[in-house]
Amino acid sequence: MKRFPSASEFRPRVWAMGISRLRDLFRDIANEYEGWPIFAWSRGFEEAAAEIAAAPPHQRPDVVVAAGSNGTWLKARIDLPVVLVQPTGFDVMQARARAPRGRPRSARHLWRAPAEVRLRERVGLDVVFASYRPCGAEACVLACAPGVGAVVGRVCDDLAARLGLVPFFVYSRSSVQLAFDNALEVVQATWRETQRRQRLDSVLQHLRDGVVALDANGRVEAINQRLAAVLGVDPAAAAGRSLEDLAPDIAFTLPDADGESLETVRGVSYVVHRGPLVDNGVASGAVLTFQESRAVERLDRTLRSRQRTQQFVARYRLGDLSGTTPGIARVRELAQYARSDATVLIRGESGTGKEMVAQGIHRESPRRDFPFVAINCGAFPEALLESELFGYEEGAFTGARRGGKVGLIEAAHRGTLFLDEIGEMPLPLQSRLVRVLQEREVVRLGATEPTRVDVRVVAATHRALTEQIDSGEFRADLFYRLNILNLAIPPLRERGADIVPLAAELLQQSARREPRVALRIRNQDDAARALAPVGDALARHSWPGNVRELQNVVERMVVELADSDVDVLTPEVLRSIAPEVFELRGGAARGDGHAGRRGVTRCTGHAGRDGRSGRHGTRPGRSAAHLARAQPARGSRRDPRGARSA
Repeated sequence: MKRFPSASEFRPRVWAMGISRLRDLFRDIANEYEGWPIFAWSRGFEEAAAEIAAAPPHQRPDVVVAAGSNGTWLKARIDLPVVLVQPTGFDVMQARARAPRGRPRSARHLWRAPAEVRLRERVGLDVVFASYRPCGAEACVLACAPGVGAVVGRVCDDLAARLGLVPFFVYSRSSVQLAFDNALEVVQATWRETQRRQRLDSVLQHLRDGVVALDANGRVEAINQRLAAVLGVDPAAAAGRSLEDLAPDIAFTLPDADGESLETVRGVSYVVHRGPLVDNGVASGAVLTFQESRAVERLDRTLRSRQRTQQFVARYRLGDLSGTTPGIARVRELAQYARSDATVLIRGESGTGKEMVAQGIHRESPRRDFPFVAINCGAFPEALLESELFGYEEGAFTGARRGGKVGLIEAAHRGTLFLDEIGEMPLPLQSRLVRVLQEREVVRLGATEPTRVDVRVVAATHRALTEQIDSGEFRADLFYRLNILNLAIPPLRERGADIVPLAAELLQQSARREPRVALRIRNQDDAARALAPVGDALARHSWPGNVRELQNVVERMVVELADSDVDVLTPEVLRSIAPEVFELRGGAARGDGHAGRRGVTRCTGHAGRDGRSGRHGTRPGRSAAHLARAQPARGSRRDPRGARSA
């Protein structure tokens, strides 16, 4: 007995079409296939075809098993696979053994023209071949009766017996079982292939791009609904038709070679990609994909916006601040500021590393896994700064992006918003920023509903904010909102012991980017040896541009080292590439240790005798103007060049 199929296994419906003894054999063997829907029918030729055609769809067979002329006839006339029962040589020998004694002539009746088959040597019989149509079987047997001793023919068995002839039944159980097994395997293989094609077709239909597969002659093998809708054709009706017939207006505009091209189809611009279809290593067709250029542009904008989001990260830590002097060591110790969510105001001259400290605070804070969004308030016009900070709704103004835009304050949600050069912010925006700091919500331009935001604000300035308050350039309420935690970064001229080591570190970093220097300056010790002859000159300079100016001078050193074979820099070389290092500004070079401090300390309005500002802003009960007037002018000095780094 054959195995019972599993519940999830596809079970094809088999119809076995036979007459007389073959029908009985079909029924007997079908019982051995327990669980398989195999049905034996006493039908042949036209009757069998009519029975199959009349079957409801849910009862229609998947495969037909038949034998002899009946099977050959059905195979040519129905749209189902037909498996023929093929008798073996052993079956013929068994049929011969059942024949009468002697050497009778045997006639095998075929519906189609007789094949050139030699049976004389195989069975020891003289064989006469004759053909008949289903309705002419009796006439065929009568015509062959004289001199014929046996008949091989399933339809003719009963007729032969009535005429006294010996009927040969050449179909054995093993032959029929083999035919049933083959029928099941054929249909299951066909079903698996159909399932695979349906799955692939489902994938094809779910693609957002238009796709068409062509054979070697340019006929459509498959097309998805997306492209069919563009061409105005039915996907099912398109299969097998030439693309030139379906869409003659675009067939000649498509690329002939593999690759991508920009084409216009029915007035719409598409990026068309053509690739080969390969069977057994041989190109047998092509597949074309149609992607709207507008979709490509939208994808490009999306990727750019995601990349921008990924750029909202902090690169530096507080530990990256170089130096051992008390002022910079104090800055590194203020890690407790990072653990708080309070607003921080960072004060310092341009080039002292205010953003680096802000990034370090973010990296050490609980918000480290969220965006760090920085904006320079002095780098944008008022109107543009407003839209950048607060965002806008679609149609808020002429030229507004479709769909609106998220402002940087919203982009910093759950992270840190760094407002660099806060003293440069226009007064109208200062009032809006006060509300953001107080209510923690932002209203986009053109919107009516506020959006809640959770951001920590870190602001930085090089200006004396208290003086700006007195002159009406900065709002006092914004100042007090920002000046909760206060951090002052000392200028480079007050970090004399850090100048040469910092220059050596910057030299090592710059040397890595210049292959001609990288082999000579591998580490900070090599950099220190290269700078040893000019160390005193570097330490004496006042560095009005602070670390940024020092970095610029170091870059010039690297260029000089790259163009020469020397490993050290002499004072003469330094004087030629950076003469400003040897110029005296104001008082003695770097001798006026308080130069430039006045403007910085007056950012908050009070400073201790040692020049270090207090943490928590102005002292209660004293106005900012009073504190500004109380500050002594201690050798205040401005850069004669009037330049200020961004």
